[in-house]
Amino acid sequence: MTKTAIVTGASSGIGKAICETLLNMDYEVYGIGRDFSRSGNIDEHVSFHKVEFDLLETSKIEPTIRDISKGKTIDLLVNCAGVGFYGLHDEIKPENISELVRTNLEVPLLLSNILLKKLKETKGTILNIASVTANQSNPHGAAYGATKAGLLSFGKSLFDEVRKHGVKVTTILPDMTDTNLYRNADFEASKEENARLVPQDVADAVRYILSADPHMVITEFTIRPQLHRIEKK
Repeated sequence: MTKTAIVTGASSGIGKAICETLLNMDYEVYGIGRDFSRSGNIDEHVSFHKVEFDLLETSKIEPTIRDISKGKTIDLLVNCAGVGFYGLHDEIKPENISELVRTNLEVPLLLSNILLKKLKETKGTILNIASVTANQSNPHGAAYGATKAGLLSFGKSLFDEVRKHGVKVTTILPDMTDTNLYRNADFEASKEENARLVPQDVADAVRYILSADPHMVITEFTIRPQLHRIEKK
């Protein structure tokens, strides 16, 4: 039987790579994103359903998800949408801090809340895409790291709540990945060989987690490049 996944941040980067991998695994995928104009031909796949809206319009989240899942089983939620703002904390605009917290933490909490009953029915999975910053000190990225630490903490606690229902919760912690996450920063992932991850690396981790024996739950999965490098823009 075909499984159904809902993926946020689906129009580019890690989210798009995860959608493509899930489609290759014969999932039916509902990909949520703000703008699919640069997403290539992913929406031409017969099992991909483009859901275009801004998750920060939180009043639309519940009716949109209810509409997607009406009459369907939901097997997988991937909370991948994310944003980054970096710099000394007193130099970051308050509205950017709000966007960080809402995108990286509030939205995954809301989606998980809305979909948990469906996921309990299917003994499904929640995958949260966090960051290695969740487990470390983050000068010049204190607010960003705090949102990812919150997402990691949420995943740990939620798993202990729902494991008795057969629901799996995994938090994936990628290091520097070559995406547009750093568009608001003065640095980016290094182009040096072995010094950065690419979106498909995270998607391959998703495949591995979902292919694991059902008796085993990988609750935390860290991915790092061999070398530690960043580049100034």
